[in-house]
Amino acid sequence: MFVKFRNPHSTLRNGDVRMVPFLDLTRQYRRIEEEILSAQKGVLEKGHFILGEEVSSFEEEFARYCGVRYGVGVGSGTDALFLALKAAGIGEGDEVITVSHSFIATAIAISRAGAKPIFVDIDPEVYTMDPNVLEDFLKKRKRSRVKAILPVHLYGHPAEMDAILDIANRYHLMVIEDACQAHGAEYQGRKAGSFGHLGCFSFYPTKNLGAYGDGGMVVTNGKKYFERLRLLRRYGEKRKYEHVLKGWNSRLDEMQAAILRVKLKYLDQWNGERRKKALMYKRMFESTEVRCPVEREKARHVYHLFVIQMKRRNALQVFLKEKGIETLIHYPVPIHLQKAYAELGYRRGDLPVTEKYAHETLSLPFYPELTTEEMREVQEQVRTFFCKNE
Repeated sequence: MFVKFRNPHSTLRNGDVRMVPFLDLTRQYRRIEEEILSAQKGVLEKGHFILGEEVSSFEEEFARYCGVRYGVGVGSGTDALFLALKAAGIGEGDEVITVSHSFIATAIAISRAGAKPIFVDIDPEVYTMDPNVLEDFLKKRKRSRVKAILPVHLYGHPAEMDAILDIANRYHLMVIEDACQAHGAEYQGRKAGSFGHLGCFSFYPTKNLGAYGDGGMVVTNGKKYFERLRLLRRYGEKRKYEHVLKGWNSRLDEMQAAILRVKLKYLDQWNGERRKKALMYKRMFESTEVRCPVEREKARHVYHLFVIQMKRRNALQVFLKEKGIETLIHYPVPIHLQKAYAELGYRRGDLPVTEKYAHETLSLPFYPELTTEEMREVQEQVRTFFCKNE
């Protein structure tokens, strides 16, 4: 995901237009600047930059936060997905069921592991894998090579894990969670990433728990997956120059781990702030044609993004841009219709809900440090748009 960052120290004005950035990461940094600088200084003074104490401590702390036994820090969220698949034994000739309404890294990780992504449609309320569609697909599939299900906890809302796990158990399939947008999200009181055989996280800077560069982690309760992941991320090396399998080079570095340890202490607080701001937005857009995010009763949404849905999405985005309000579209071209996956043979109409939402969703400015004044400016301009286009 490409994000254009602004660096305003306050809400700026351009003539009569108030500038509202989609995301400003410097605001979070200023809240914890002293702790971040101290953590960085500690790494520099130790002079140990790869797989040291900061990484091992963060692995333990984040695994404990997720409610699982093990965590393995890797180079990115994409690597977390890829290495989780490899640790699970997924490879050439296998098929993995996932969703097309996600960042393309979800599918790329499957392809990179040598397997084939199979896409099913999404729930029309929460944008995650629809268990009914999943089961219908498996019932109709003859001589299936499906080995795993890879649900995506999208935008901060967890997938329907009870139903997905029930289906996986009946069809003897593995479950690998893409929790790259769901740090701290919960389903039935358990953290996202703790349900499947393995759970995968990204620490890309824009995430609810973001580093100051790339980073990722795989969490698991399985000791065999944990041990295999530690080999896979470091050239398959068991001891110095003793390589027991063909691994890769994908390691969370000490500096990022130190930064993430500081931020982890604030994650629940920041998620709480996101939830409060999401409720404010929802109240602001009552009695408009804007459809706001839904939170299921079993779930605790952490609002990685605040994604609205409406038919005149493109016109609204252009209007807001003219008014100085930055928005993004996640994801305008579903993965199954991307040129990179043309060989799979999907066509328009194959995933109707996914394709509909690709044309109707818009991500508004949203993060813990977004001010109430800025949110009201967004509300005012959205309502102005509707008044002008009635």
